[in-house]
Amino acid sequence: MNALEELERQQVPFARTLGIRLTAADPQRVCGEMLVRDDLCTSPAVLHGGALMALADSLGAYATVLNLPAGAGTTTLESKTNFLAPAPVGTTVVGECTPIHRGKRTMVWQTRIVGPNGRLLAIVTQTQMVLEPRPA
Repeated sequence: MNALEELERQQVPFARTLGIRLTAADPQRVCGEMLVRDDLCTSPAVLHGGALMALADSLGAYATVLNLPAGAGTTTLESKTNFLAPAPVGTTVVGECTPIHRGKRTMVWQTRIVGPNGRLLAIVTQTQMVLEPRPA
């Protein structure tokens, strides 16, 4: 099973609810997309910032999972978002998550989210904590 298939098998319910579709995955890069639906929007009909952040958070968590030692887990410690442009309802946003730091205790990821025309919508930098395996 390749990395993309493994992550799709493990997809968390919230990411599924948002409609996140993974498009590429390996330890150096995870990509995904999300349709901007009415129920994910604010007023006027543009994607809510929290949904953009959730896309990036999901991609960063998946990227961390691909870099964890056996039995370890992860959780988000910190996330910072710069919102640069709106994403109108009916469009698809695309996120690409790449590493800034992959350490034993923490990993830092940057996700660039673009719209259908390639316009940069947001940049998210997040820190994931590596959770050591619990003894059986």
